[in-house]
Parts: sequence; C-alpha cells; structure tokens
Amino acid sequence: MSPTDFIPLSDHHQYSAEEARVRASDFRIEMEARRSVRHFSDRKIDPGVIEDCLRVAASAPSGANRQPWHFVVVSDQETKTRIRTAAEKEEKEFYDRRAPEDWLEALRPLGTNDEKPFLEVAPLLIVIFAQLHGVAADGSKFKNYYVNESVGIATGMLVTAIHHAGLVSLTHTPAPMRFLNDILDRPPHERPYLILVTGYPAKNARVPNLRKKNLSEMVSFK
Repeated sequence: MSPTDFIPLSDHHQYSAEEARVRASDFRIEMEARRSVRHFSDRKIDPGVIEDCLRVAASAPSGANRQPWHFVVVSDQETKTRIRTAAEKEEKEFYDRRAPEDWLEALRPLGTNDEKPFLEVAPLLIVIFAQLHGVAADGSKFKNYYVNESVGIATGMLVTAIHHAGLVSLTHTPAPMRFLNDILDRPPHERPYLILVTGYPAKNARVPNLRKKNLSEMVSFK
C-alpha cells in the first residue's frame, strides 16, 4: 500500500477562551434536550436533511480509516412493515423467554414491550450495518479494525446531527437482527448494528422522566 498523502490542516477554527465556553455551553444545552422518542409523526423528512446528517456520520474517525459502516435508509412502507413484523417476533421471544428478570426490571420504568409500532409510523428507518471486513474491487477481502468502536462513534454523530436538525430518533436493537440482511439484501460480512428510527415527534409524544448522571458522578479529573 502506498503512503498516504498529507495535506495542511487548513479548516480548523480556534476560538478565544470566552468564545469556546459560549459555544460549548450552547451546544450542551441543545444536546441536553435530546430524548429518545417512541411516538412519531408520519410527517415526511426533506431528503437533503438526512443526506447531510449521514455526511456528518461519515466524517467520524475509524480504525485505519476503513470506515466500516453501511447505512440503509428505509422509507418504503412495505419494507418498514416487514421489518416491524420480524422485529416484533424477536422482541416477543425476548420479553417472554430470553430476557433475565433483572433486565426486565431495568426496562420496566421505560414502559417498553414487544410492540413496536414506531417501525411503521416513523417516516425513516436508518439501518446501520457494521462491516466485519472489507471487500476490494477485485473481490478480495481486507481486514477492518476497531469495527464496533468506529461504527459506535459514527452512530453517535448521526444521532447528534439528527437532533441538531430538529428531528428525533430512537435506537432500536432487536436481537438477533440478521433478518435485516435478508430484508435489505445486505451481504453476510455486514452485521446489523442497530435501527435508528428517525422522524418528527407526534403531537402527543411523551417520554420518561429520566435523570442523567451529573458531572461529578461520571468524570474524574486528575
């Protein structure tokens, strides 16, 4: 492999301490308003908005710059119905048989169950796949590095971009999720990572009254 060309870091902006504090505070306030939503409107989303959000996700760092992700944006109603049917089958098995009691107890305050109507109501499902290895143009395989970490960072940036655009989202992870490969015609070396349900909140949307950890509970300064 030939060495990578290096270019000047020309697009980085530095701010005064005061400007940095204001920007950090403003962004914190914006992101603290982010919530996972389960009640969606069927209002359509401008495709350009989603494309820009996906470009934000694609800017994420990744191991050896392999970018081991693939995003499938699902708006087709029939496909969403197929995903809901398959997901609810797995979720029912989870809630009825597979989940240990302590897990169910942890979920109880959130009021979740095996019914997932948001998979059909929300205008978009962004299904994120992690590529366990890459495939070159000639069909040969090459190794990807830090796949889970890389895809996790990209997903977090996507969630952030979606909220910044005035949309809401929900991370949904029925297990197992291999049915998504079949429904969305993705190759076996791609592993379903999660479904990011995306749209606008319903007028009557409600969310649990949750408390986040404060800084002293989760950060150590040495």
